[in-house]
This record gives sequence, structure tokens and C-alpha cells, in this order.
Amino acid sequence: MRLVVTGGGTGGHTYPALTAVRTLQARLAAEGRALETLWIGTADGLEARVAPAAGIPFTTVATGKIRRSKNPIKLASPANVKDMARVPLGVIQARKAVDRFRPDVVLATGGYVAVPAGLAARMCHRPLVLHEQTVRLGLANRKLAASAARICVSSESTLELLSESARRVTVVTGNPVRPEVLTGHADKAVQALGLWGFDRQLPTVYVTGGAQGAQQINELIGDVLPWLLGMANVVHQCGPDNVDGLRVRAAGLPAELQGRYYLTGFVGPELPDVLALADVVVSRSGAGTLAELTALGKPAVFVPLASSAGNEQAHNARHLEQVGAAVALTGEVAADGLRNAVGPLLADAQLRRAMAERARAYGRPDAADRLVDVILSVAASG
Repeated sequence: MRLVVTGGGTGGHTYPALTAVRTLQARLAAEGRALETLWIGTADGLEARVAPAAGIPFTTVATGKIRRSKNPIKLASPANVKDMARVPLGVIQARKAVDRFRPDVVLATGGYVAVPAGLAARMCHRPLVLHEQTVRLGLANRKLAASAARICVSSESTLELLSESARRVTVVTGNPVRPEVLTGHADKAVQALGLWGFDRQLPTVYVTGGAQGAQQINELIGDVLPWLLGMANVVHQCGPDNVDGLRVRAAGLPAELQGRYYLTGFVGPELPDVLALADVVVSRSGAGTLAELTALGKPAVFVPLASSAGNEQAHNARHLEQVGAAVALTGEVAADGLRNAVGPLLADAQLRRAMAERARAYGRPDAADRLVDVILSVAASG
């Protein structure tokens, strides 16, 4: 079977695509079949590192990023005009790549790089499967929806936001979660990180702002740290550039509280074990984070990134809050707001269990398999 995959720019688009490719490879291998894959991306997107590292042949195309604004004059900015002029070249390059490779199906997971390859799929009469990670279709997927044989979405709530014609070809699969995330062990986190000062009678909070950290979350945690450590152990992934400042702040804590605080710039292969250890997670609310935390059934307090495209992180967080699967802290967030959100969860194990159950009910740990089902179905009928 031959698959073209396109999408990237950020981890939110790249990792679901990679997980889908790996799941499809395993499915075909079990049937004695092979998968040939070509990833079409940009030279400076995350996919340019991820795909080759996974042994997936990779080719680049020109593309343009639209800088969104409610002001139509700003939409016509010189940067936008220059970038949009690159799209036709990207479509020509993508069409050549698709024409040469002759895939059975094209999978697009969003990001502006998906547009040239998605349009090339239509021009080359190759079936296109879209995957959307967020509740609302991203800009790239909105542009490609009319060309798609199937649109795979992560949430039932997306259906009501689609046109009637789009709904007819839409399947709710969930957002693929890296399988290793689901296999963590709490005791391994204690061993790997040396968390010997943790009081295992207390709940553990995992704080993360993503690979680079989040200044807003770091400052909030710094402001409530003595109070927080009085109620819980804390693993704080703060971003490599923020470790020194937070370490100085933590140095003034009593020794007992210092033992309950593990500060790190980056959490690597031990992430599944840290998630297994965590009773509550404080984080941004990107689509990948939501997929992982709901698949695991983790109570969460979300501090959405206000500048996310289309304000999607706030939309994601509020959606989970409405079903009782998380707490969303949107707008201007102060230390008191964080205390009021986290405090009841730390004080009441039953409240944590109830939120965990609602999160798990919303999660789809089998999302990658569901997406692969769709890809195989489209390839067989295409």
C-alpha cells in the first residue's frame, strides 16, 4: 500500500500523522503487507525532523502561512500577500510528488503545508482523508473539506459545526495518541527522576507548558508554590530557559517542601511514567494534550494559550469543562484563580475520581486504529 501523508508545522499536526503511519504499518505487517509512505512537508516545520527520524521518506514544498486578523486590512499585509504567492508553486511541487508516487490514499492532518498536497491529491484524482485534531476545523482543513473523501474529527461536537455536505463524509475517530503515552508506571517515574522526597500519601500535580515551557503557567505556579506544596507533590516541567529563575525561587522553601518539588526544563522518555504518577495536570490545552489526558482519564486544570490559532485552546478547554472533564482558566488568570481551581481537586479524592471518569468517557485511546480503519476503507474503494 502507498500512502502520502501531509501536515505539520507543530506537534499538534505532526504527531497524530506519525502515530497513524505507525499504526497502519503495524496493521499491514500483521497481514503480511508492506506500507510505502511519502511525507510532504516544509523544510522548517517539526515534520522535517520527525519524519526522517522515523525512517519515513520526506519531501518539501513551498507554502504560505496566513497571519489571521479580524481586520481585513491586516489580512492583506505584505507578509500575507508574499506567502500566499508561494502557494501556487507549492501546489505544482506537490502535484509532481503525488503524480510520481501514485499513492492509494493521501492523509492530511492540517497545518498550512497540508493545503498544497491536499489540492494536489484532487488534481491527481487520489482520494483524500482529512484529520482534524481540534473541535473546530482548522483553516487548512476548511479549505480542503470539499475535496475530501472522508473527514475524520476528534469530537462529536464538531459535527454540528459542519455543513450538511461535509457531515455526510465525516467520521468521529478521536485524535491519535502515541501508544507509549498509555503505558506508563508511576513507580518508574519515582525511580527515573529520583523523587524520594515525595510524600506518596499526598496527590501529585504535573505542571507543564509544553517543550519550551509557558511563562504564564510558570509565574502562576511560582506565586502559589508554598501553598501548593503544602497539599501536594509537584513535578514542574518549566522549559529549559526558565529553570534557573524558578530554582532560585524554590531555594527559600522549607526543606520538607523542597523535597516535594521536582523542577525540570524538559520531560523526555519518562513522560508516560510522569503522567501515570500525576493525580492532577496543570497545562495548556492543545489538541494533543487533550487527547492524551482524556485517553488516560486525568483530571486537568487548563490555562489556554490566548494566542493559539482561532483561539482554539480556549475553545478546547471550555468544551471539556462543560462536560465536567476539566477546569478551564481563561482570560486574565491570577494566583487566586489557580488556587480555586486546583485546591478542591487536591482536597477531595472523590472529586478527582469523578472528573477522571468524565475525562476517560470523553477520551478515545483507540483513535489511531479508528483513523486507520478509515484510511484502509478509502484506499480500498478509491
